[in-house]
Amino acid sequence: MANEFYALMGRMRYITRWGLMRNTFSENIAEHSHMTAVLAHALALIRRDILGLPTPDPDKCAVAALYHDSSEILTGDLPTPIKYYNPSIKDAYKQVERTAGNRLLDMLPRELRQSYEGYVLESDEELLPFVKAADKLSAHIKCLEEQKAGNTEFDSAARQTWEAMIAMDRPELNWFLENCLAPFVLNLDQL
Repeated sequence: MANEFYALMGRMRYITRWGLMRNTFSENIAEHSHMTAVLAHALALIRRDILGLPTPDPDKCAVAALYHDSSEILTGDLPTPIKYYNPSIKDAYKQVERTAGNRLLDMLPRELRQSYEGYVLESDEELLPFVKAADKLSAHIKCLEEQKAGNTEFDSAARQTWEAMIAMDRPELNWFLENCLAPFVLNLDQL
């Protein structure tokens, strides 16, 4: 066994996101996964330390976010409008993602598979809401950055991601939106 898992993780940087959109700067799944991990960690800490609500381990939330798009190393990034076009396509793509995730897990030493399984297959129900919220927040931040660069191509995506975040009704996400989102539209000198 060659244990190709880690080498494939290194290839996340070659998978470009937002393939249907004109971007002023490209974003790959490695960059997105890093930001999603930072945000998932922050959301769990906000929930626990600011809001005083029960939360899973913030470190586990960060790790889950690092691997949440790992199946895309094998599948590529299917754009959201296609992925969620109808229930049949959504279900079929979920199966494709699961098959790809299992294929990645098969590339690990047998002794490590169980440690990665919940992260790669996104099967830990306790961590999933934090990863989903952070994933949507990361996408919204990308939209804001594109708008800041004058790219109106991302206007409708910004509205859609905002509406999706509000619909999640997560107190830690709402706190972040109220207290931490505004600086993302500032330039370096303003920060």
